[in-house]
Amino acid sequence: MRRVHSRTTDRTDTVPTQHRAIQSRQTLIRSAAQAFIEKGVPASGMVDISRRARLSKGALYFHFASKDDLTLAVRDEALDAVRDLEDELARAPHPAPTAVRDFAIGLLGRVDTDVVVRAGLQLRPETAPGIARPDLQQRWYELFLEKATADRAAGKLPPGDDPRRSAQLLAALVVGLLHLGQEDRTWWDKDVVTDIWAQLLPDAVASAPAGETVR
Repeated sequence: MRRVHSRTTDRTDTVPTQHRAIQSRQTLIRSAAQAFIEKGVPASGMVDISRRARLSKGALYFHFASKDDLTLAVRDEALDAVRDLEDELARAPHPAPTAVRDFAIGLLGRVDTDVVVRAGLQLRPETAPGIARPDLQQRWYELFLEKATADRAAGKLPPGDDPRRSAQLLAALVVGLLHLGQEDRTWWDKDVVTDIWAQLLPDAVASAPAGETVR
């Protein structure tokens, strides 16, 4: 009976242990992101990151064998968050101009409030060797083009609208705001994004209130 009790206890103990391990990993990723934003990747050492996380170097190296691994984890978590927003855009019922406006509000709001997403999207090969810079402008252009083309086929866009030109404009707007906000974060404010869409794409404002499709 004593052995059965021991096995049950061990099985139960793995749950909080796994939870602590997940929490520790996330804390390290967030601490690394904060260091990257404040000091840059080259100047951010593993000792500094572990101190920020209030975890030992042993705990740090348990999760990440090197700073390169930790940097990749920051980048991957940021891109995962972006993919979630891209999936929402693909499912959005509104036409492309409105759907992309809401995508921009969601993306820029997340970048503004989530240091991991902000740091991950700012990583560059020249400051983080081994990091491949994602071509977000091309990726979003293709996503917006697919949305605009489907909208036109469904009769959601005026017959004269060119999906390619619309996708180019929308991609330039989102990427431009993302870069401008790195110097002045007011560019990431929801009201600023909404006002820009109202000036350049007034039909998007008329079709749905800003942020209606953002979760």
